[in-house]
Amino acid sequence: MKVLIAGVDGYSGWPLALHLLQRGHTVVGVDNLVTRRRVAEVGSWSATPILSMPLRQKAIRDLWKKDLRFYRADLGDFAELRRILRREKPDAVVHLAEQRSAPYSMIDVHHAVETQCQNITSTLHLLYAMKEETPESHLVKMGTMGEYGTPNVDIPEGFFEIEYMGRRDRLPFPRQASSWYHWSKVFDTGDVMLANKLWGLRATDVMQGVIYGTRSPDIPDDRFLTRFDFDEVWGTALNRFCVQAILGLPITPYGKGGQRRGFIALEDSIQSLRLAVENPPAPGEYRVFNQFDEAYSVGDLAQMVVRVAGRLGIPAEVQASYNPRVEMEEHYYNPHHENLLQLGYRHMRTLEESMEWILQDLQRFRSRLEAKKHVVLPRMDFRDPDNRGRLHIGERRARAGAKRPGRTFRKRRK
Repeated sequence: MKVLIAGVDGYSGWPLALHLLQRGHTVVGVDNLVTRRRVAEVGSWSATPILSMPLRQKAIRDLWKKDLRFYRADLGDFAELRRILRREKPDAVVHLAEQRSAPYSMIDVHHAVETQCQNITSTLHLLYAMKEETPESHLVKMGTMGEYGTPNVDIPEGFFEIEYMGRRDRLPFPRQASSWYHWSKVFDTGDVMLANKLWGLRATDVMQGVIYGTRSPDIPDDRFLTRFDFDEVWGTALNRFCVQAILGLPITPYGKGGQRRGFIALEDSIQSLRLAVENPPAPGEYRVFNQFDEAYSVGDLAQMVVRVAGRLGIPAEVQASYNPRVEMEEHYYNPHHENLLQLGYRHMRTLEESMEWILQDLQRFRSRLEAKKHVVLPRMDFRDPDNRGRLHIGERRARAGAKRPGRTFRKRRK
């Protein structure tokens, strides 16, 4: 099977490419490498050193004698996207190529507009390009469990049966997203459903939980490491907690720490995407997978980091911090996730097991964490309309005379 991965340079895209290659699939990668630039924009970098894409391709050839064909391209360029699909004719397209940070989307109006325009445009371009060039291909689109929000009822997989005023129907479950990023994903979902309805495009929508881990079994050595972000903009709460423990900083859950989310190990996330790719829906079918294993509160995560770090001889303590997000800090949370199990999905690693690997890897790269220590502690405030806590990004652009969001400006040498 030939699989095109849009967003192949990312945290999930790279190990997915390695996994599919080792299973005998042909893999084609597309990426504009913008995440590397955006992480640098906030003064951070990956905790794990990651190679350039040419060196990554060379490592694959050297070790496995396989080729990963790569296009440095942007899904915002519709003509180029059509050309790639016309040339490659993939059996499946995995869409991971979007701005993925809720905090980034909340910095200011420019980052909010950038996030929604780029994410929605890239998805629409991909849908139209597939319709015109590869209408029989299967789209696997990465969504997010954050689309659902935290309703006070169970969360089904995409659709639910409802009775209202004596009539019944099967409808999409209501979305209650809490950031401009998450709303862009809601709009993506609607666009994929409409493409399925209009053109019969077969599609799998994967509602992703929070992924954790520094490696998977498909990463044989440090040349193949995927990225691991730990700053407050690009890193998850769990990533930040682990880095705070390594650096001897207080672990800082927001508010009461009762916010619950679904979590899944990196290797389990890759397994679920592979199962979706290798078991496509019927022509004209649209299906939804809720992708996670267990739900934990932020407080649970903080205490688990303390416990696991202690076993490794790393002293750590929890110090609650102000919650900058507009969210319920204590709430009901019970999503369903049966569809992947029917395809043979099996949970391979627990969060506590993975956390030992994470902390051990972070210890090896402690010097990289020390160099960016200033990005670990929270500075952002979603509740502040003037964004006083995070103008370190917006002000830099304003002082540089930025006219378009998403650009990185450097002073020209005289």
